[in-house]
Amino acid sequence: MSDITIRRATADDSRRLTRLVRGSRAYRGDYAAMVEGYQVGGPYIEHHPVFVAADGGGDGKVLGFYALLVDGAGVGVGAGGRTGGEAELDLAFVADEAQGLGIGRLLMEHMAGQARAAGAGSVKVVAHPPSEEFYLRTGAVRTGTVPPSGSVHWERPELRYDVA
Repeated sequence: MSDITIRRATADDSRRLTRLVRGSRAYRGDYAAMVEGYQVGGPYIEHHPVFVAADGGGDGKVLGFYALLVDGAGVGVGAGGRTGGEAELDLAFVADEAQGLGIGRLLMEHMAGQARAAGAGSVKVVAHPPSEEFYLRTGAVRTGTVPPSGSVHWERPELRYDVA
């Protein structure tokens, strides 16, 4: 594996991140409707902590990314300097050709550090069902199931990373 750089995404990354989401083979078949027309827009990237893993040894190709929601989640330093609150992992994708290379694990380790730095004690994940095993392997624990709603017609596993 060449050198991987994790950097903050910019609005200029919007098209690349959108292509990564829409092209993910994890969202084929029954799951295709979830990403059809989906866009990771510039305003979203500018408002939320979105980080990309890029190939640092070559052309800077984006190999994966994640987005962490910390706004309004009660995240911050509490009494006595304790951290608290819960952040939420909103998006996490690794390019199909980069899966199995440790990119996802690297992104989840970075995400935990960012959540901790923001004052979160944990990070909630409502996972795409085929991705549950990945989250479990990277340290998340299953906490329940989210029932179908809106355009999602299947239950989704709910997991949590302890980052305190």
